[in-house]
Amino acid sequence: MDLRKLKTLIDLVSESNISELEITEAEGKVRIVKSPVGAGYVSPTMAAAPVAAVAATPAAATPAAMPIAETGHEVKSPMVGTFYRAANPNAKPFAEVGQQIKEGEAICIIEAMKIMNEIDADKSGTITRVFCENGQPVEFGQPLFIIE
Repeated sequence: MDLRKLKTLIDLVSESNISELEITEAEGKVRIVKSPVGAGYVSPTMAAAPVAAVAATPAAATPAAMPIAETGHEVKSPMVGTFYRAANPNAKPFAEVGQQIKEGEAICIIEAMKIMNEIDADKSGTITRVFCENGQPVEFGQPLFIIE
């Protein structure tokens, strides 16, 4: 699909009351989804809960149900895409909990628009938490790892 046409479609969706648009052409398929105002990624405090609990917990959880915030340096997603812990399904993950990593070392891949983007650690240290699972969609700024 022509890039100008794609930009026009994105502008039309963002300026209208449409929340989702999907178009299939001979060259491929495009799906544009507009998030509601105020929506975004799950906050770091909510993301610290187990994945199953986050899906079952309403957005307005009570403070008692909220987990304690993690300490350490958060590595956040630099883009919207699909998170992968390894280069392929049979490969060893780039980073595991307890693993020592160096600044600049690849720690995951985020696929965006069919392009695999290696995400590098922006700090040396030990991985103490991995927030995402293979194939999970991630948002810009969403926490991926905690490094101490």
